[in-house]
Amino acid sequence: MNTETMTSRQRVLEAVNFRKPDRIPIDLGACRASGINASIYSRLKRRLGIDTPTKVQDTMQILAEIEPEVLSALHVDVVPLDCPLAAWAGMPAGQGVKRPLFDGTEVYFAPTPRIVEEPGGDWALVNAAGQHYARMPRGGYYFDYITKTMSGQTIDPAKFRPSLTVSDEELDAVARRARELHDNTDKAVLGWGAGINLLGLSFLLADNITQGSLDEWLCMLMTEKQAANDMMARYVDSAIAQARLYHQAIGDRVFAWGVASDDAGTQRAPLIRPELFEEMIQPHYKRWCGWIHKHTPWKTFLHSCGSIYEYIGHWIDAGVDILNPVQISAAHMEPRRLMEAYGGKIVFWGGGCETQRVLPLADPREVRRHVKENIEIFGGGKGGFVFCQVHNIQQTVPVENVEAMFAAAYEFGKHE
Repeated sequence: MNTETMTSRQRVLEAVNFRKPDRIPIDLGACRASGINASIYSRLKRRLGIDTPTKVQDTMQILAEIEPEVLSALHVDVVPLDCPLAAWAGMPAGQGVKRPLFDGTEVYFAPTPRIVEEPGGDWALVNAAGQHYARMPRGGYYFDYITKTMSGQTIDPAKFRPSLTVSDEELDAVARRARELHDNTDKAVLGWGAGINLLGLSFLLADNITQGSLDEWLCMLMTEKQAANDMMARYVDSAIAQARLYHQAIGDRVFAWGVASDDAGTQRAPLIRPELFEEMIQPHYKRWCGWIHKHTPWKTFLHSCGSIYEYIGHWIDAGVDILNPVQISAAHMEPRRLMEAYGGKIVFWGGGCETQRVLPLADPREVRRHVKENIEIFGGGKGGFVFCQVHNIQQTVPVENVEAMFAAAYEFGKHE
């Protein structure tokens, strides 16, 4: 019997405001780090008795767009408003490009996927200049950047000029998609568009700086602090200018905004010393989050993989409200440790099921026990937790484990 007393939107708002909803909200695919590979998504749909074409939302990662029927079957409460992808999200699958993945799964890519097949059968992504910038080897599951991340090339700060605007076409598509999601569903809408990367790789892969100089950037944070701060300030200026335009198009139809996808830790440790993070990185987050909180009703949503325990307090002080994906397998990221230190201070969006060993390798009973334990730890308070697995569900995960995970999240997430 369905005993739910809230809509999905109400449920999420209660959770992110540290109040106690009727059950813990569930996410699948609300951001590009909580999604599911298109191949296993198609298999999951067949098990659920859903016979619809599968759209690839994110070409780079081969992530599926989650359809309303699947959202309902898995009790998912959140949907994405990914601004650069808004036009494709609003189209029927048939308007895209049909193409089989390497395992034979038929999927639909956006109308201009820019995928080419190389002589050996690998797939490559090609930019507007015709350059191959990412590759998926034949038989692979997703694309990887082929640009070096540590080239030793010198960064030219003067060349970093991130855009201060958004095209009218994109803003029109964003406004239409926001109205559609808000007015025609009861789901909470998570917005993604302008954002920053101050430690993660995306920032350093920008063509207008140099090709792949993560090592040089980390050195600049220590040896060329003024130049590094100037670059980060321009980055925040860009994010604010674009977010202002997005806000005009979206208004209060989203409850939170993805302010950064900034992988700041490895599996074993943070990338830089916490003291250097506080000195160099935190002030820019504070200005960016401060603008969001002053000028919009949105919560601030941060994605950062890895061992980032020592940064969380600094992000809280800077105004970050929600943390994803909560990589509980990384050093010092154990659920109890996180809750003891930061429970009630930041929303944990993730950490519901470990995706390196448990989800792909355990059996459904183990997955169920694992999910129950994590829900008891993260969800034992008065809100402040949204369930999702740690990062995307990959193609080789047994579909039975995916079903077990979401069934357990729904069953054990109910509050008395």
